[in-house]
Amino acid sequence: MRVEDAVQIKILGPLSAEVDGTSIVPTAGKPRQILSLMALYPGRVMPVPTLMEELWDTALPASALTTLQTYILQLRRKLGTAMGPGAPAGVRDVLATRHGGYLLQIAEDCVDVYRYEKLAREGQAAFATGDNEVAAARFRSALDLWSGAPLVDVKAGPVLDIEVRRLRESRLVTVERRIDADLRLGRHAELIAELTDLTVRHPHHEGLHSQSMLALYRSGRQASALAAYRRLQRALVEELGVEPSPQLQRMHQAMLAVDPQLDVLAGPRNGSTFDLFAA
Repeated sequence: MRVEDAVQIKILGPLSAEVDGTSIVPTAGKPRQILSLMALYPGRVMPVPTLMEELWDTALPASALTTLQTYILQLRRKLGTAMGPGAPAGVRDVLATRHGGYLLQIAEDCVDVYRYEKLAREGQAAFATGDNEVAAARFRSALDLWSGAPLVDVKAGPVLDIEVRRLRESRLVTVERRIDADLRLGRHAELIAELTDLTVRHPHHEGLHSQSMLALYRSGRQASALAAYRRLQRALVEELGVEPSPQLQRMHQAMLAVDPQLDVLAGPRNGSTFDLFAA
């Protein structure tokens, strides 16, 4: 196995980076930021200005370039210790210097983010063709790669902060899609507890509330579904000064009318039951 392939990095939770089981994660904060940012772009040159922005934002010290080079040296030393003296590739082949920046020369599938995104894409493709069992399984496998908030133990600068926000949003979308697939499979009753928790943690998220309402409605709990709508409506009006979207209002009216569109519908279609009520 090439050394580049022996590196395994986890971003979806506490930062973890190993070479054949030996950790290469530095203890100091700024080298951790560098490793995290470069791991998000494996096989691509990370420009020096981007690394500097992450480390110091606009408050660049006079010694910024020299200090950055010192941090890179520290990372290479960690790599060298883990790789051992008999490694077929040199440390500088794995963490390479390129014109204008640095390159972490590892395959994308050595980083959990890329495995997660691949599984999520496979889940979405299956969902779009109506293969809901496969879709739900792929989405679950993608979510199983998470062990907490992304880079929870890394103090993120402005560049990493954007990446962390993106990953959090991506995870929530994947959760929604997995629930959509489960709803298509008639698993509404077993989703109620999970959706109750999700709607508490995301009190203004209409997609999750629509799923919670639908799971309750299909479980024979029409009154609870309507009560869930009223709670969301109250929260939106009192806290944000807005009413639920026309789409959710139409779904609410459909529940009052016991509309058959709300029944479990299998087979290929572009979106969720909630999407049926879009304008």
